[in-house]
Amino acid sequence: MDKKKLTETDIRTKFITPALEQAGWDRQIQIMEEVQITHGKILVRGKKHKRAGARKADYILYHKPNIPIAVIEAKDNNHALGDGMQQALGYSEMHGDLPFVFSSNGDGFLFHDRTVTDGPVETEIALEDFPSPAELWDKYCAYKGITEQPAQELVSQDYYFDGSGKSPRYYQLNAINRTIEAIARGQQRILLVMATGTGKTYTAFQIIWRLWKSGSKKRILFLADRNILVDQTKSNDFKPFGTAMTKITNRTVEKSYEIYLSLYQAVSGTEEEKNIYKQFSPDFFDLVVVDECHRGSADEEKAWHQILSYFSSATHIGMTATPKETNEVSNIHYFGEPVYSYTLKQGIEDGFLAPYKVVRIELDKDLFGWRPERGKKDKHGELVEDRIYNQKDFDRTLILEQRTQTVARTITRYLTGTNRFDKTIVFCENIDHAERMRQALVNENADLVSQNPKYVMRITGDEQEGKAELENFIDPREKYPVIACTSKLMTTGVDAQTCKLIVLDQSIRSMTEFKQIVGRGTRINEAYGKLWFTIIDFKKATELFADPDFDGEPVQVYQPGADGDPVPPEAFDEQNLSDEIRGTGDDLSQTDWQDDTGEGGGGGKPVKYVINDVAVHVIAERVQYYGNDGKLITESLKDYTRNSVKKAYSSLDAFLESWTSAGKKKRVVEELEKLGVFWEALYEEVGKDLDPFDLICHIAYGQPPLTRRERAEKVRKRNYFVKYEDKARLVLESLLDKYADEGIENLEQTSVLKVPPLNEYGTPMEIVQLFGGKTGYEAAIRELEGQIYTANGHG
Repeated sequence: MDKKKLTETDIRTKFITPALEQAGWDRQIQIMEEVQITHGKILVRGKKHKRAGARKADYILYHKPNIPIAVIEAKDNNHALGDGMQQALGYSEMHGDLPFVFSSNGDGFLFHDRTVTDGPVETEIALEDFPSPAELWDKYCAYKGITEQPAQELVSQDYYFDGSGKSPRYYQLNAINRTIEAIARGQQRILLVMATGTGKTYTAFQIIWRLWKSGSKKRILFLADRNILVDQTKSNDFKPFGTAMTKITNRTVEKSYEIYLSLYQAVSGTEEEKNIYKQFSPDFFDLVVVDECHRGSADEEKAWHQILSYFSSATHIGMTATPKETNEVSNIHYFGEPVYSYTLKQGIEDGFLAPYKVVRIELDKDLFGWRPERGKKDKHGELVEDRIYNQKDFDRTLILEQRTQTVARTITRYLTGTNRFDKTIVFCENIDHAERMRQALVNENADLVSQNPKYVMRITGDEQEGKAELENFIDPREKYPVIACTSKLMTTGVDAQTCKLIVLDQSIRSMTEFKQIVGRGTRINEAYGKLWFTIIDFKKATELFADPDFDGEPVQVYQPGADGDPVPPEAFDEQNLSDEIRGTGDDLSQTDWQDDTGEGGGGGKPVKYVINDVAVHVIAERVQYYGNDGKLITESLKDYTRNSVKKAYSSLDAFLESWTSAGKKKRVVEELEKLGVFWEALYEEVGKDLDPFDLICHIAYGQPPLTRRERAEKVRKRNYFVKYEDKARLVLESLLDKYADEGIENLEQTSVLKVPPLNEYGTPMEIVQLFGGKTGYEAAIRELEGQIYTANGHG
């Protein structure tokens, strides 16, 4: 057998897998091949999208199912033994720094041992010397500081399996396993940070299940602050707990259960008799899990903190998408550093969360302020105080009615340019503002409102009719409502899987609040075409609270000019950045919406003035967009393209050589796209009738461009087709027409032979035979391409 002729798959089958089995690894339980780690980043181009390839590990080795301890990267035998090591180390880091990393080409293994602190970290070992499962597990436990038998039994506790084949994603495994390991080492305060939409509740269930089944934690309290969160948790993720679980309701305590779910408001209050949690003894619970712990558990004045203090002997696990860190309140101060963090940026990069675009709208009165003329009276005859009013005043102490109309008009123009039935949330300053926005949007969309008055609805905490429609808004199967105007009610806990547009016309007061709002759009629902979303920002929140390390960069940032189209043009689409889609919902029965008031929340001044005769306009601003490296581009699109191309092809000759030698031109086009060339953008700016070849030659190297039709005409004038038989000549002439109409990629796809007029000449097989077979047909296509690109001396 010549190893050099074997494929990577052959190397795995004939050498690596047998070596693992010989070492004692169970092929059914402990060895998993081609493990898909990510889902593939969603790439956005204008209004189109596609998924990048998912990342896969050749092998992951498990102590038990879902408890990974080692990764192996395989290569064919034409590679050196360690050629896969760096790739394997990357997979190891993704899986929470797995300590044992291997690379192999079938001759043996290169072993990278993270547990080594003194001596060689990487060593070569023979195929027959691969470590046994027991050997690596003992080293793993020692490395993790889990040495006692009870602790090792705890970290080995089985996951819950429902028989469906569903298993946690890699980051959920990291969160679950790190939490269990921390508890096994005796840690009592644990913080998990996981972006909205990444399955925190499912993660919490698996943690609790393993602790409960192991007997390590016998009575568990799960706290949340939205009624619907508790209900959905009980009926969905926590359902396997069955009769061992109860929800605390009506301020009554039943102590015969093991798993308790509660709204924190249901067990606490400002009056002592409402603090029914004190009916339990302080040592009753040995585990307390706090969902969305940023909302109160870290604040010593809040009820959650008081509950945690009462059950101080229990292990406390805090889970949040938005850790709160201020001078006054700190989650880390209470829980310690997170044992694991999975950010929105990582979720987008991995393809588990939706990427987003940002459209920044600046209004003249917001930017420059407004000062009333002397003696100015408002709509109701009130004398307006003489001072400069700015964005902080609008819709709080002063209402500019035409500002509301301008915002509503801008939202409507965006939806008209995209899809008027895309689910949209408009965040307003307060209930009064939300109602005025509803009216303005109704007037802007009278045609659709006449078909169904629920097209636009106000969904706020004070009004039952709107709240009753919240479930319909978040249900992907329900068409109405389409546009929801809100202030506070929908900032958290609303699992709006198909929300494609978030509008910020609210002064966001904290990073936490901003993250929660953005989280309304991050869930993916491929069945309903929701793979990315847009934020229209009137209040500069996306600038003030930008957190690229956690949220990632937008795939696009666009600022239209005066009266400009709010829909980002193809010309400024971004380079691509980088389910467990869990329902959360919101509490429709609670009335504790302190900020959701007509006064604008936070004890602001009552609205005094209503101005109806002051015009408000969108003012001109430049367009900004993000490049291939995720950084803001400030140069022109042509300059950016020229610089990007010349980094790869320093001269015209270098580019021509690459283009000419490429088996398929499509590969060069895709490579240029990876370098940061925005094809759709260039077509919009330079001309849609140009070939990619001409766009690059013209923009990067200053060559005069030819349109596709001009290139095709030059080929015809050259009388190039006369050497072919009648039918073959007709096929090539039709392909040249296809090129002129649609571009070079049509020539390189045999599927083009199935469409008119080419299908008139026979089946694809029959057409290929006109050229003597596949080889002759492909040679004819390459020759035709050569004729196209020598039409003006290039190539």
